[in-house]
Amino acid sequence: SFEGRVEVYHNGKWGTICDDQWDDRDAEVVCRQLGLSGNPKALSWAHFGQGSGPILLDEVECSGNELSLDQCKKSDWGQQNCDHIEDAGVSCDPFTGMNLQLGASRMQRGSVRLAGGRSPHEGRVEIYYNGDWGTVCDDGWTDLNAQVICRQLGFR
Repeated sequence: SFEGRVEVYHNGKWGTICDDQWDDRDAEVVCRQLGLSGNPKALSWAHFGQGSGPILLDEVECSGNELSLDQCKKSDWGQQNCDHIEDAGVSCDPFTGMNLQLGASRMQRGSVRLAGGRSPHEGRVEIYYNGDWGTVCDDGWTDLNAQVICRQLGFR
């Protein structure tokens, strides 16, 4: 749920990104855009398998501060010189670089998951802490809390 081949949606089609210029700064932007944090790592050479369909982006060069890939320097949509063996991937590993401080009530995004639901978009809220997954008590739980969790997991 926090790593895989990167695919983008443009003009009604899903497609992949070529790994030319692909680095950890690009991965950082992808992880941020997905609402994930941890230790962003760029992966090349179709590490997560080759995609199919169009290769929509190439020569992506993010500074790492952008909120989405749209804000990064890149080739024009569909302009590329790659094969799917060069499909870009990322890992937004939430279990590395964790920063949990209960006193400060800080928890990095990516240390939350949904479990036991009928789909990946629903389920029991669980938090990763001190090497284990645990549940969240529903005392005082509101729709606002649910919205925060949904945003944190990259759902709109």
